[in-house]
Amino acid sequence: MDNQKRIVRLDNRGLAPPEPMMRILETIEDFDRDTILVANMDREPIFLFAELHDRGFAYSCDPEIGGGYLLKVYRE
Repeated sequence: MDNQKRIVRLDNRGLAPPEPMMRILETIEDFDRDTILVANMDREPIFLFAELHDRGFAYSCDPEIGGGYLLKVYRE
């Protein structure tokens, strides 16, 4: 059995809210457990976290050296 994860990358830097959140929610709509979203963000997407939880997703959001955040989203 192959345990490889498919990684989908989004660069949301330079976008005004709520566009980054809308792009993420649209992208992850059909994700399965083998797909991970990795998104570069200008700011911590605090309003997105409850939406992800309600839709059955887990996430991590870590500050990046030099500014911004790296968000990872995956099915629980």
